[in-house]
Amino acid sequence: MKKHAVHTLILGSGAAGLAAATRLHAEGIADIAILTEGLSAGTSINTGSDKQTYYKLGLYANDQDSPEALAETFFNGGAMHGDLALVEACLSARAFHHLVNIGVSFPRDEYGQFIGYKTDHDPLRRATSCGPYTSREMCLSLIQEVKRRSIPVHENRVAIKLLTLGEGQHRRACGVLAITLSGEIEVYQAENVIFAVGGPGGLYRTSVYPAIHTGAIGLALEVGAVAQNLPESQFGLASIKFRWNVSGTYMQVLPRFISTASDGVSDTHEFLRSYFSSAGAMNSMIFLKGYQWPFDSRKAASGSSIIDILVYIETVVKGRRVFMDFRENCEGLDFGKLTPEAYDYLKRSNVLFGTPLKRLEHMNPGAIRLYEDHDIHLAREPLEIAVCAQHNNGGLAANRWWESVNIKHLFPVGEVNGSHGVYRPGGSALNSGQVGAFRAAEYISACYRDCSIDTGKFDAIARESAREIAHLKSIAGGDWQTERAEFQSRMSFCGAHIRRRDELEGAVEAAWKQCHRLERAGIGNISPDAAIEHLRNRQLCLAHAVYLESILFQASAGVGFRGSYLMPDKHGEPCHPQLGAEWCFMPENTSFRDLVLETVYRNGKTQNDWVARRPLPRCNGWFENVWADYRNKNIYNG
Repeated sequence: MKKHAVHTLILGSGAAGLAAATRLHAEGIADIAILTEGLSAGTSINTGSDKQTYYKLGLYANDQDSPEALAETFFNGGAMHGDLALVEACLSARAFHHLVNIGVSFPRDEYGQFIGYKTDHDPLRRATSCGPYTSREMCLSLIQEVKRRSIPVHENRVAIKLLTLGEGQHRRACGVLAITLSGEIEVYQAENVIFAVGGPGGLYRTSVYPAIHTGAIGLALEVGAVAQNLPESQFGLASIKFRWNVSGTYMQVLPRFISTASDGVSDTHEFLRSYFSSAGAMNSMIFLKGYQWPFDSRKAASGSSIIDILVYIETVVKGRRVFMDFRENCEGLDFGKLTPEAYDYLKRSNVLFGTPLKRLEHMNPGAIRLYEDHDIHLAREPLEIAVCAQHNNGGLAANRWWESVNIKHLFPVGEVNGSHGVYRPGGSALNSGQVGAFRAAEYISACYRDCSIDTGKFDAIARESAREIAHLKSIAGGDWQTERAEFQSRMSFCGAHIRRRDELEGAVEAAWKQCHRLERAGIGNISPDAAIEHLRNRQLCLAHAVYLESILFQASAGVGFRGSYLMPDKHGEPCHPQLGAEWCFMPENTSFRDLVLETVYRNGKTQNDWVARRPLPRCNGWFENVWADYRNKNIYNG
């Protein structure tokens, strides 16, 4: 077993992990390494949207903004700790300008001002973008910075075990067990582990996460890391042949929504029209989906999210397929019948003409080329869509220095860190990942420079873990594709944007049965690729069981619908006059917005608890005192 030893290991190479590596190096921690499946893998470098947003502090003209005002926007989303909201706000400008300084081309005017626009859940104009691939542009610039600093990158490795030492409050991370693409086991000893493994993309069958990205939160859950707000995810309409959010201009050009039989050809018809009083009302809602892309329970009854529900009914309940067709206008299109908001936008954009494709070509030709780059030609074929998992607002619980609340020397950064609450402004996840990288690097530099691992104890833990893998390889394994399809289907049916308590109860029981089956099953003497996927299944299956337990716990607590999911209840509020009682929903109990749901898997059981969220700090410091605390490193206490 090949052994590596570094001061700090960065697990993952998305925008957050790369930023953490560069910031550590800038802080003087040079003995570091990045462990990754590949610099071209992961969500950050493989995803985007119509105009992928980076959310930051307002920096234009007379924007009336401040760190406290930005923190209030984060905090007001509900179920978010106040100190985390303030940190994400205070470091927003610093993290943003760091990206600018290393070459990310965010737009600015002739005076150097960074212009902004409003995004979802945004009271001001804080959002910015450098195009549909903003996160990719961030990664490419950060990769160049990693190379410039000669930071070692160990590619083609898959982490299969997070290693820890100690018990209770003295539990700490000490390294990682990994497997190479050729099937060799490697061990990495590290004083600190920055855990930048991304969101739980591999948990869902219907997903807009890149297929290449599965996530690895299960590795941390397996060793007892506390998580928070796991049920709070985002879902939205996306294409499924090529996974991409159909937000922004894709909706604003008013495509036809058509439904077909399962063969994708027969029994074609426009299915939305019968649910709206007029074609104008229908098209106005479609237009709003461009602004209001994420599914939002508050917009289900009389807002644009009714479209997500109707697509879900067609695809999941009826077993049909749904497409957006840009080649023809919908029946009865009359621009003059649109709401003033939709009409004025299209008029100012000079697109009150032609087909949806012609309007898209005029407003955003790059949106057409994007699909052509993936062999999808909107001029020749409709675009198949579904309601897909897009982002997990929850994740691992960490303090205001982004260190795990119960496993020392473990720093979850990026989407795997559950700092967000119920709602968050669009693009704030990119800000959060950069801020987390700054915080983890600063704390490691200030407090964890010394080496404190007992090498003998570490080697013993590593050998024991490697023996477990060797044993799995010695016994026959099953079909990893079938196993993965099982838990992904379970999550998409029971743990996505439509959640029914009775179905969740059965899903939790089935999830743990599958976990226990995978624990007993071996990998077998199979190809390295298949062995890796078997090992990946084990942590993904555990993660999906823990997620479902937390979702069921929240549903049983009477939270009701909120965020990006609905809880059907025949005694609840009606969703639409043409939908039956099975589409009535339990209203939200808003008192739960002042609570955070903590989840931990320990000794084979999952424990869920509501904790009061920490308030938003109100700061009115005195310069001399703050300076003294900074000089004396008191800021790192607590």
